Amino acid sequence: MQKNMGTTDRVVRTTAATIIGLLLVTGQIPGLAATILGVLAVTFLATSLISFCPLYLPFRISTKKETTAQAK
Repeated sequence: MQKNMGTTDRVVRTTAATIIGLLLVTGQIPGLAATILGVLAVTFLATSLISFCPLYLPFRISTKKETTAQAK
């Protein structure tokens, strides 16, 4: 499994998951929407932690900056 998420992508996902989590804990999001957004938040956190998004694979998307080795 090759990493395909960059730092900015991970920060955005973690921030979104945190905001959703806070809204859920404070009861601002009720019912089915709470369940759906809760699953989305957990997914965002998991993909951020492992730096891999399986939905990027079929589209060959990578937000990770490639490092190049400099020859001396």
